[in-house]
Amino acid sequence: MTAVTQPTPGPQPVTALSHDEARRIALRAQGLLGAPDRRAGVRGVLRHLGAVQLDTISVLARSHELVPYARLGAVGRTAVEAAYWTTTPPDAPAPRPHSFEYWSHAACILPIEEWPHFAFRRRARRAKGHRWHVMEDSARSCAAVLDRLKADGPLTTSELGGGRKGGEWWDWSETKIAVEWLLDTGEVVCTRRRAWKRVYDLAERAVPDALLHDDLDDATCIRRLVAQAGAAMGVATRADLADYHRLKAEQVDAVIADSGLVPVEVEGWGKPAWADPAALAAPPRGRHRTTLLSPFDSLIWDRPRTERIFGFTHRLEAYVPRPRRIHGYFAMPLLAGGRLVGRVDPAREGTTLVARQVSMRDTKAVTPMAHALREAAGWVGCDDVRVERCADPKLATALRTELTRTSDG
Repeated sequence: MTAVTQPTPGPQPVTALSHDEARRIALRAQGLLGAPDRRAGVRGVLRHLGAVQLDTISVLARSHELVPYARLGAVGRTAVEAAYWTTTPPDAPAPRPHSFEYWSHAACILPIEEWPHFAFRRRARRAKGHRWHVMEDSARSCAAVLDRLKADGPLTTSELGGGRKGGEWWDWSETKIAVEWLLDTGEVVCTRRRAWKRVYDLAERAVPDALLHDDLDDATCIRRLVAQAGAAMGVATRADLADYHRLKAEQVDAVIADSGLVPVEVEGWGKPAWADPAALAAPPRGRHRTTLLSPFDSLIWDRPRTERIFGFTHRLEAYVPRPRRIHGYFAMPLLAGGRLVGRVDPAREGTTLVARQVSMRDTKAVTPMAHALREAAGWVGCDDVRVERCADPKLATALRTELTRTSDG
């Protein structure tokens, strides 16, 4: 990487990065290049990424489990859950929470330390005055929820007496709408789950006193989130920075000069970009992780960025009618050698991991794919791998042979 003077506003020189340098910086920033920090564990992954997206789909595992797995390897799934959420029984003294759920890139798990920095979003929700759901008597419903939580402690929606009025996901009861509105505006918080159900609590009870405030102004909040996104991505365009926590482009523009990020020019990007100074301080070196990635992993959740960095087009097809799917219901990209070289749509049948549909760039991807499938199978308690379909018959044969060889070995 070299620094060259550009006729751009501001006194900072612009560092020129090759496309390959930018790709490696992004991988290291995301914890996928170099030795993983196993001592920091899952909580360390969450703190560095700043947000781990939640999703209801569970095929190989749920997405929030797949994210630390991709970086740390076969960390126990119960350990993942314990690292994210408060798991102490409801009648025990409440420990300090590690995280909370809120709206970032989407519905995400966020480090509890970031609670003050989402004050701008809570204020915006309050100013809007309502969700897209409509309550018949919002004041009464919200007061009833708060009274129950004050009297009975943390509760799920069903324990609050809410849920769905009908069979459709959008047909929420008045109680469910109320508690989600209170979550939006910060009076209620979710710092734990039970059986995949949110457990709601009063923010004043669950959030540590030092963090329980909305004192930071919007600019301070947004500046922090832009800086955090820049550190988590290593190098990013304005659109990348905005997308990470779903900010507006003009919000990024207003704070970028004071964010601590430095301007860079990346070969082939054709757009202004910024980098975390720490990412530029030393060349990114180390061992590349070979792993399957959740479609909701922050390395690839921004599809235009994924195409720009890796030349890899990926779409989630879970909501695409089956006949129109190309790569499968929950196709997981294969990361190997710092590149995206294939994908697999996984499933489980008893103790067999089923690769329902596989595609690979070339023969060099066969061994990494076999390794990734074997490792993933062991992580979820499967002792066999079966390949069902592969677009290239020769690659399919090679993959099955490699799986057999590694099994025998």
